[in-house]
Amino acid sequence: MEDVLDVYHQPYDPQRPVVCMDECSKQLIGEVRAPLPPKPGHVAKYDSEYERRGTANVFMAVEPLAGKRVVRVTDRRTRVDWAQFIRLLLLTMYPDVAKVILVMDNLNTHSIASLYEAFDAQTARALAARLEIHYTPKHGSWLNMAETELSVLSRQCLDRRIESKELMEQEVATWEENRNQACSRINWRFTTADARIKLKRLYPSFEK
Repeated sequence: MEDVLDVYHQPYDPQRPVVCMDECSKQLIGEVRAPLPPKPGHVAKYDSEYERRGTANVFMAVEPLAGKRVVRVTDRRTRVDWAQFIRLLLLTMYPDVAKVILVMDNLNTHSIASLYEAFDAQTARALAARLEIHYTPKHGSWLNMAETELSVLSRQCLDRRIESKELMEQEVATWEENRNQACSRINWRFTTADARIKLKRLYPSFEK
């Protein structure tokens, strides 16, 4: 926890941006019957029956000090999917930076080994060399600012029935653009000093 908090309070360095990454899945649901359109004073009405159409995965990356978010929708959440998202970040979003400081949870797919599973050894090594990874602790996902942004995405965009991955990609892309335009940098205020006071119970104690 203190390691992640220290990362968050480093001064902004455009050659070493701090990027938080997280992911979530979304059930794709189709309508069995067409919804009734809204009338004055009434919302649209949806039938209780629906059709399951599989799931889609959402990868979210957030650069807090730049107020920038990158979101991609994929069919799955495998090691290869994660590796391809990381390559997108490094080669497309941050092609000229020396190193990306990546904060994320310790999911089994979130590892350097996934890069070697997805790409040839030379490509995987080149990508890995540009990453400095900091994992959030177990039960400490609240430390990941990308998780907070995923929560906002879920409330503002994904809190309804979406029938296909293609439609979900369109909706998420629109949300990403609007969110980046409307929101500036994220001001993370919780510090290591705060943690040692408010979360004192989590620290080991020694009797003299």
